Amino acid sequence: MADARQSIIIKGFRKYSHSLGPESLQYIEDICSEYGFADDLNQIEIAVEHLAKEYSRQEDAVMKVSLPLLQRAYHNLQEKEDRIENEDADVLDPEDHLFFIDSYDMPGWHWSNERSTFEKASSAATISGSAESRVRAIRDRLNIIRQTILRNDHFSPSTLPSRDRERLLSLRSTKQLLGRAGDRFLLFGLLNYSKEGKLCLEDSDGKVELDLSQLDAPSEGLFTDGCFILAEGDYTEDETFKVIAIGHPPCERRETAQSIYGHIDFLGKGFSTPMEDVDLAERLRKEWSELMVHCLSDVWLDHPETFNALSKIFDTCTEARTIPRVFVLCGNFTSRGISQTSGKDIQSYHENFDRLADLISSYPAILQSTHFVFVPGPLDLTSNSILPQRPILSSFVSKFKSRVPKAHFMSNPCRIKFFHQEIVIFREDLMARMLRNLVGIKPDVDNDQLKRYLVQSIVDQSHLIPLARTIQPTLCEYDHALRLYPAPSTIILADKYEGYELTYEGCHVFNPGSFVGSSFGFYTYFPARGRSESSNAGLEFEE
Repeated sequence: MADARQSIIIKGFRKYSHSLGPESLQYIEDICSEYGFADDLNQIEIAVEHLAKEYSRQEDAVMKVSLPLLQRAYHNLQEKEDRIENEDADVLDPEDHLFFIDSYDMPGWHWSNERSTFEKASSAATISGSAESRVRAIRDRLNIIRQTILRNDHFSPSTLPSRDRERLLSLRSTKQLLGRAGDRFLLFGLLNYSKEGKLCLEDSDGKVELDLSQLDAPSEGLFTDGCFILAEGDYTEDETFKVIAIGHPPCERRETAQSIYGHIDFLGKGFSTPMEDVDLAERLRKEWSELMVHCLSDVWLDHPETFNALSKIFDTCTEARTIPRVFVLCGNFTSRGISQTSGKDIQSYHENFDRLADLISSYPAILQSTHFVFVPGPLDLTSNSILPQRPILSSFVSKFKSRVPKAHFMSNPCRIKFFHQEIVIFREDLMARMLRNLVGIKPDVDNDQLKRYLVQSIVDQSHLIPLARTIQPTLCEYDHALRLYPAPSTIILADKYEGYELTYEGCHVFNPGSFVGSSFGFYTYFPARGRSESSNAGLEFEE
């Protein structure tokens, strides 16, 4: 029994790349004896899982488990349990669990092949970047997706004898193609065009030209110049890869990624354990089941009916006493670009925000309790147009901020950490841009399939804009702000495309559509349910 107990303890820590010495092993066995389950292997496995995770979360954790650090991790677990028990009688205050995260405030985390984990950036990010950081941004994307592929059941070998190991798929590198013409391979890499205009697959070891003549149709999703793909095919004598099947990498669900990297604070607002997340989710459902977030996009402040529609929404909220905790207002906040137009249009842009402040101030209940998040669109006045996009210039909204204290002018994209959830907000006409740069798609795709393919593509790619930098320039040292790993709880894809909502691999995605439309439509998100519903202001749109 003692050997079985020690084996479970050692395996539990090995899962998180840690090894135990005799003192640490004895310490854990003593804890199990203290709690009375020294011979209950199932209880030991559960306890070791929690302790190993907590040890991994220590900033100074080392691979060879240190007894003082292990003792600290154990005491941390005890304190957390005591705190949860003491808080059970208290009602959650949403304000204590609501954080707004700008892309430029997110800490940078890069993948380390040597340690097989994330490492925090050693220096502050810069706008200009460097040749090294441009390569590192792409390499991070490749390595992050690759390690999720290798953990997938279809690629990961099992120790169970009953597993059909012949059906496992083996990834190969482009360098393994050399001298093996006629053989079949499965490759993973970046889909892009060479300088000669030929379609290639590129990985960290090289590139190979693709021949799609034998490909009947790709699998589900949108395949664009700049996305990562899995390609199966035959290597030919003329050094091309004749593709017979192509697909997106499999998605790793949020809870799986958090069970491995839960100790990493990707957002810079603190992390929580899976147990704490489950507790928060349950209490949110019980205590704040009707808490809501209103999401509007293309709020043209220069349109004559926009303010009437907003007034109608505010009236409905106050009369029904259903005041949302957050209003998310996405650009464009003007119906036309004004960067190179007259000073009169710029002055009007400024005055429209002042007018909006006047409107909000006329509803004291909303002014006091509701947060307003403003995310710029492609036509708004910001200091840059490259993603991530800076917030609207402060010179245009300084008066608004003084009158609406809970206003947050954020970057595009930005994030909200709300209780246990991570909500990503991205304003981009993404559907049109992805379709303009397609390499392949299934034939005869209808409108509903297109929406699902778009969502599937960005979640599988773990990135908001899986396009080549020649198509969509990005600030390479802030590429982590566009990353979708671990997968967020919710993504708001604000697009001028028609509104929709769907859930893919546990990630809820919705597009509120353009606010200025037939009835000034928007979407309401309910964090307690993790779902959204379409709504409208009930006014008719006039051209």
